Amino acid sequence: MKILITGSTGLIGSKLIPLLSGKGHTVTRLTRTRSGTSLNTAYWDPESGEVEAGKLEGHDAVIHLAGENIAGRWSREKKSRIEDSRVKGTMLLSRTLAGLNSKPGVVVAASGIGYYGDRGDQVLTEDSGPGEGFLARLSLKWEDALGPARDAGIRVVNMRLGVVLTPDGGALGKMLPPFRLGLGGRMGSGEQYWSWISIDDVLSAIYHSVVSEDLRGPVNFTAPKPVTNREFTEALADALGRPAFLHVPEFALRALLGEMADEMLLSSTRAVPTRLLGSGFTFRYADLKSALNHL
Repeated sequence: MKILITGSTGLIGSKLIPLLSGKGHTVTRLTRTRSGTSLNTAYWDPESGEVEAGKLEGHDAVIHLAGENIAGRWSREKKSRIEDSRVKGTMLLSRTLAGLNSKPGVVVAASGIGYYGDRGDQVLTEDSGPGEGFLARLSLKWEDALGPARDAGIRVVNMRLGVVLTPDGGALGKMLPPFRLGLGGRMGSGEQYWSWISIDDVLSAIYHSVVSEDLRGPVNFTAPKPVTNREFTEALADALGRPAFLHVPEFALRALLGEMADEMLLSSTRAVPTRLLGSGFTFRYADLKSALNHL
Protein backbone atom coordinates (compact mmCIF):
# COMPACT_ATOMS: atom_id res chain seq x y z
CA MET A 1 0.00 0.00 0.00
CA LYS A 2 0.89 3.65 -0.38
CA ILE A 3 0.32 5.37 2.99
CA LEU A 4 0.37 9.07 3.87
CA ILE A 5 1.30 10.04 7.45
CA THR A 6 1.11 13.32 9.36
CA GLY A 7 2.92 13.73 12.67
CA SER A 8 5.70 11.45 11.43
CA THR A 9 8.28 12.74 13.94
CA GLY A 10 6.04 12.35 16.99
CA LEU A 11 5.99 9.68 19.67
CA ILE A 12 3.79 7.33 17.63
CA GLY A 13 4.63 8.37 14.08
CA SER A 14 8.39 7.93 14.48
CA LYS A 15 7.82 4.28 15.48
CA LEU A 16 5.04 3.61 12.99
CA ILE A 17 7.01 4.43 9.86
CA PRO A 18 9.66 1.69 10.35
CA LEU A 19 6.89 -0.82 11.03
CA LEU A 20 5.03 0.07 7.83
CA SER A 21 8.20 0.20 5.75
CA GLY A 22 9.23 -3.18 7.13
CA LYS A 23 5.95 -4.62 5.90
CA GLY A 24 6.76 -3.40 2.38
CA HIS A 25 4.47 -0.37 2.28
CA THR A 26 5.48 2.97 0.73
CA VAL A 27 5.22 5.86 3.19
CA THR A 28 4.80 9.54 2.34
CA ARG A 29 5.32 12.09 5.12
CA LEU A 30 3.13 15.20 5.14
CA THR A 31 5.37 17.77 6.83
CA ARG A 32 5.72 21.51 7.42
CA THR A 33 9.18 21.45 5.82
CA ARG A 34 9.43 22.03 2.09
CA SER A 35 11.26 19.22 0.35
CA GLY A 36 11.19 20.26 -3.29
CA THR A 37 10.74 17.32 -5.64
CA SER A 38 11.07 14.56 -3.02
CA LEU A 39 8.60 11.75 -3.70
CA ASN A 40 8.46 10.65 -0.07
CA THR A 41 7.38 13.96 1.45
CA ALA A 42 4.67 16.53 0.81
CA TYR A 43 4.32 20.02 2.27
CA TRP A 44 1.46 21.52 4.22
CA ASP A 45 0.86 24.47 6.53
CA PRO A 46 -2.41 24.24 8.48
CA GLU A 47 -2.10 27.85 9.63
CA SER A 48 -2.02 29.28 6.11
CA GLY A 49 -4.15 26.53 4.57
CA GLU A 50 -1.44 25.59 2.07
CA VAL A 51 -0.98 21.97 1.01
CA GLU A 52 0.67 20.19 -1.92
CA ALA A 53 -2.53 18.42 -2.91
CA GLY A 54 -1.04 16.88 -6.02
CA LYS A 55 1.35 14.81 -3.92
CA LEU A 56 -1.59 13.42 -1.95
CA GLU A 57 -3.16 11.79 -5.00
CA GLY A 58 -3.17 8.02 -5.20
CA HIS A 59 -2.60 7.02 -1.58
CA ASP A 60 -4.44 3.96 -0.29
CA ALA A 61 -4.57 5.12 3.33
CA VAL A 62 -3.89 8.18 5.49
CA ILE A 63 -2.78 8.09 9.13
CA HIS A 64 -3.27 11.49 10.77
CA LEU A 65 -1.29 12.00 14.00
CA ALA A 66 -0.25 15.67 13.87
CA GLY A 67 -1.01 18.03 16.76
CA GLU A 68 0.55 20.37 19.30
CA ASN A 69 2.02 18.61 22.34
CA ILE A 70 -0.71 18.71 24.99
CA ALA A 71 1.62 18.43 27.99
CA GLY A 72 2.42 21.47 30.13
CA ARG A 73 0.49 24.24 31.81
CA TRP A 74 -2.45 25.36 29.67
CA SER A 75 -2.29 29.11 29.17
CA ARG A 76 -4.88 30.69 26.89
CA GLU A 77 -2.28 30.75 24.11
CA LYS A 78 -1.32 27.11 24.69
CA LYS A 79 -4.94 25.97 24.52
CA SER A 80 -5.40 27.94 21.32
CA ARG A 81 -2.37 26.23 19.75
CA ILE A 82 -3.59 22.81 20.90
CA GLU A 83 -7.02 23.37 19.35
CA ASP A 84 -5.87 25.03 16.13
CA SER A 85 -3.24 22.37 15.41
CA ARG A 86 -5.88 19.67 15.67
CA VAL A 87 -9.03 21.23 14.29
CA LYS A 88 -7.57 23.45 11.55
CA GLY A 89 -5.09 20.80 10.50
CA THR A 90 -7.70 18.05 10.38
CA MET A 91 -10.16 20.23 8.47
CA LEU A 92 -7.51 21.16 5.89
CA LEU A 93 -6.51 17.52 5.43
CA SER A 94 -10.13 16.35 5.29
CA ARG A 95 -11.17 18.89 2.66
CA THR A 96 -8.07 18.22 0.59
CA LEU A 97 -8.59 14.46 0.59
CA ALA A 98 -12.27 14.89 -0.28
CA GLY A 99 -11.29 16.92 -3.34
CA LEU A 100 -8.74 14.49 -4.75
CA ASN A 101 -9.35 12.63 -8.01
CA SER A 102 -7.82 9.47 -6.49
CA LYS A 103 -9.00 9.40 -2.89
CA PRO A 104 -7.67 7.13 -0.15
CA GLY A 105 -9.88 4.31 1.04
CA VAL A 106 -9.40 5.10 4.72
CA VAL A 107 -8.26 7.81 7.13
CA VAL A 108 -7.18 6.69 10.60
CA ALA A 109 -7.06 9.88 12.66
CA ALA A 110 -5.97 10.62 16.21
CA SER A 111 -8.48 11.70 18.84
CA GLY A 112 -8.50 11.07 22.58
CA ILE A 113 -10.42 9.57 25.47
CA GLY A 114 -10.61 13.13 26.79
CA TYR A 115 -13.83 13.02 24.75
CA TYR A 116 -15.52 11.30 27.70
CA GLY A 117 -14.43 13.75 30.39
CA ASP A 118 -14.29 12.90 34.10
CA ARG A 119 -16.71 9.97 34.55
CA GLY A 120 -15.64 8.28 37.78
CA ASP A 121 -15.84 4.47 37.64
CA GLN A 122 -18.40 4.38 34.78
CA VAL A 123 -17.32 1.91 32.08
CA LEU A 124 -17.11 3.84 28.82
CA THR A 125 -17.52 2.36 25.35
CA GLU A 126 -17.51 4.08 21.98
CA ASP A 127 -21.28 4.52 22.31
CA SER A 128 -20.92 6.60 25.50
CA GLY A 129 -21.69 10.29 25.09
CA PRO A 130 -19.22 13.17 25.44
CA GLY A 131 -18.25 14.64 28.78
CA GLU A 132 -17.50 18.18 29.92
CA GLY A 133 -14.34 20.27 29.79
CA PHE A 134 -11.74 21.52 27.34
CA LEU A 135 -10.60 18.09 26.12
CA ALA A 136 -14.17 16.88 25.57
CA ARG A 137 -15.03 19.95 23.51
CA LEU A 138 -11.76 19.68 21.63
CA SER A 139 -12.30 16.01 20.79
CA LEU A 140 -15.78 16.72 19.42
CA LYS A 141 -14.44 19.43 17.09
CA TRP A 142 -11.44 17.27 16.17
CA GLU A 143 -13.59 14.35 15.09
CA ASP A 144 -16.21 16.55 13.38
CA ALA A 145 -13.46 18.11 11.25
CA LEU A 146 -13.27 14.84 9.31
CA GLY A 147 -16.81 15.38 8.02
CA PRO A 148 -15.73 16.30 4.45
CA ALA A 149 -13.74 13.07 4.14
CA ARG A 150 -16.65 10.99 5.46
CA ASP A 151 -19.08 12.77 3.13
CA ALA A 152 -16.77 11.98 0.21
CA GLY A 153 -17.10 8.25 0.94
CA ILE A 154 -13.76 7.77 2.68
CA ARG A 155 -13.84 5.35 5.62
CA VAL A 156 -12.84 7.25 8.77
CA VAL A 157 -11.56 5.74 12.02
CA ASN A 158 -11.28 8.13 15.00
CA MET A 159 -8.74 6.54 17.34
CA ARG A 160 -9.56 7.73 20.85
CA LEU A 161 -6.14 7.26 22.36
CA GLY A 162 -5.65 6.51 26.02
CA VAL A 163 -2.38 7.00 27.93
CA VAL A 164 0.23 5.61 25.53
CA LEU A 165 2.95 3.78 27.46
CA THR A 166 6.50 3.96 26.16
CA PRO A 167 9.72 4.67 28.03
CA ASP A 168 10.71 7.01 25.20
CA GLY A 169 8.30 9.78 26.19
CA GLY A 170 4.77 10.68 27.18
CA ALA A 171 3.46 9.99 30.68
CA LEU A 172 5.62 6.93 31.36
CA GLY A 173 8.76 8.65 30.12
CA LYS A 174 8.21 11.47 32.62
CA MET A 175 7.37 9.09 35.48
CA LEU A 176 10.35 6.76 35.13
CA PRO A 177 13.13 9.00 36.56
CA PRO A 178 11.46 9.70 39.94
CA PHE A 179 10.13 6.15 40.23
CA ARG A 180 13.62 4.74 39.59
CA LEU A 181 14.83 6.85 42.51
CA GLY A 182 12.07 5.52 44.76
CA LEU A 183 10.31 8.90 44.65
CA GLY A 184 7.13 7.77 42.89
CA GLY A 185 3.65 7.85 44.30
CA ARG A 186 -0.03 8.23 43.61
CA MET A 187 -1.57 11.45 42.32
CA GLY A 188 -4.47 12.94 44.23
CA SER A 189 -6.77 10.30 45.68
CA GLY A 190 -5.29 7.66 43.40
CA GLU A 191 -8.80 6.34 42.73
CA GLN A 192 -9.14 7.97 39.30
CA TYR A 193 -9.09 5.53 36.39
CA TRP A 194 -6.29 5.70 33.84
CA SER A 195 -7.06 4.03 30.51
CA TRP A 196 -3.67 3.00 29.14
CA ILE A 197 -2.28 1.17 26.11
CA SER A 198 1.24 -0.01 25.26
CA ILE A 199 3.02 1.58 22.30
CA ASP A 200 3.29 -1.87 20.69
CA ASP A 201 -0.48 -2.29 20.73
CA VAL A 202 -1.05 1.25 19.45
CA LEU A 203 1.08 0.55 16.39
CA SER A 204 -0.61 -2.81 15.77
CA ALA A 205 -4.09 -1.32 16.26
CA ILE A 206 -3.39 1.47 13.77
CA TYR A 207 -2.37 -1.06 11.14
CA HIS A 208 -5.38 -3.22 12.05
CA SER A 209 -7.63 -0.18 11.54
CA VAL A 210 -6.15 0.46 8.10
CA VAL A 211 -6.77 -3.07 6.82
CA SER A 212 -10.07 -3.88 8.63
CA GLU A 213 -12.65 -2.59 6.19
CA ASP A 214 -15.59 -2.94 8.59
CA LEU A 215 -14.00 -0.78 11.28
CA ARG A 216 -15.11 2.87 11.22
CA GLY A 217 -16.10 5.75 13.47
CA PRO A 218 -14.78 6.19 17.03
CA VAL A 219 -12.56 3.39 18.34
CA ASN A 220 -11.10 3.35 21.85
CA PHE A 221 -7.37 2.73 21.65
CA THR A 222 -7.08 1.49 25.22
CA ALA A 223 -6.14 -1.82 26.81
CA PRO A 224 -9.05 -4.03 28.00
CA LYS A 225 -8.20 -3.52 31.70
CA PRO A 226 -8.07 0.12 32.80
CA VAL A 227 -6.58 0.66 36.25
CA THR A 228 -6.74 3.30 38.94
CA ASN A 229 -3.81 5.65 39.43
CA ARG A 230 -3.08 3.85 42.70
CA GLU A 231 -2.91 0.50 40.89
CA PHE A 232 -0.75 2.02 38.15
CA THR A 233 1.65 3.42 40.75
CA GLU A 234 1.97 0.06 42.51
CA ALA A 235 2.51 -1.82 39.24
CA LEU A 236 5.19 0.57 38.01
CA ALA A 237 7.02 0.49 41.35
CA ASP A 238 6.89 -3.31 41.31
CA ALA A 239 8.22 -3.49 37.73
CA LEU A 240 11.17 -1.32 38.74
CA GLY A 241 11.72 -2.99 42.11
CA ARG A 242 11.40 0.33 43.93
CA PRO A 243 9.14 1.65 46.69
CA ALA A 244 6.44 4.21 45.85
CA PHE A 245 5.23 5.65 49.14
CA LEU A 246 4.98 9.31 48.20
CA HIS A 247 1.74 11.14 47.48
CA VAL A 248 1.29 14.22 45.32
CA PRO A 249 -1.82 16.02 46.64
CA GLU A 250 -4.37 17.55 44.30
CA PHE A 251 -3.61 21.12 45.37
CA ALA A 252 0.06 20.68 44.46
CA LEU A 253 -0.76 19.33 41.01
CA ARG A 254 -3.20 22.18 40.39
CA ALA A 255 -0.66 24.75 41.58
CA LEU A 256 1.93 23.32 39.19
CA LEU A 257 -0.18 22.49 36.13
CA GLY A 258 -3.51 24.26 36.57
CA GLU A 259 -6.37 23.06 34.37
CA MET A 260 -4.25 20.35 32.78
CA ALA A 261 -3.91 18.60 36.16
CA ASP A 262 -7.69 18.33 36.54
CA GLU A 263 -8.33 17.13 32.98
CA MET A 264 -5.40 14.77 32.45
CA LEU A 265 -4.00 13.59 35.81
CA LEU A 266 -6.94 13.76 38.21
CA SER A 267 -9.75 13.04 35.75
CA SER A 268 -11.17 9.50 35.82
CA THR A 269 -11.85 7.84 32.46
CA ARG A 270 -12.53 4.10 32.40
CA ALA A 271 -12.64 3.44 28.65
CA VAL A 272 -12.68 -0.06 27.16
CA PRO A 273 -11.87 -1.12 23.55
CA THR A 274 -15.22 -2.63 22.60
CA ARG A 275 -14.88 -2.04 18.86
CA LEU A 276 -11.26 -3.13 18.59
CA LEU A 277 -12.00 -6.41 20.31
CA GLY A 278 -15.18 -6.86 18.29
CA SER A 279 -13.20 -6.48 15.07
CA GLY A 280 -10.88 -9.35 16.00
CA PHE A 281 -7.91 -7.37 17.29
CA THR A 282 -5.69 -9.22 19.77
CA PHE A 283 -3.71 -7.25 22.35
CA ARG A 284 -0.13 -8.30 23.00
CA TYR A 285 -0.27 -6.61 26.41
CA ALA A 286 -3.81 -6.74 27.78
CA ASP A 287 -2.82 -6.32 31.43
CA LEU A 288 -0.66 -3.60 32.97
CA LYS A 289 1.87 -5.87 34.68
CA SER A 290 2.92 -7.59 31.45
CA ALA A 291 3.04 -4.27 29.60
CA LEU A 292 5.25 -2.55 32.17
CA ASN A 293 7.55 -5.57 32.54
CA HIS A 294 8.04 -5.55 28.77
CA LEU A 295 8.51 -1.80 28.48
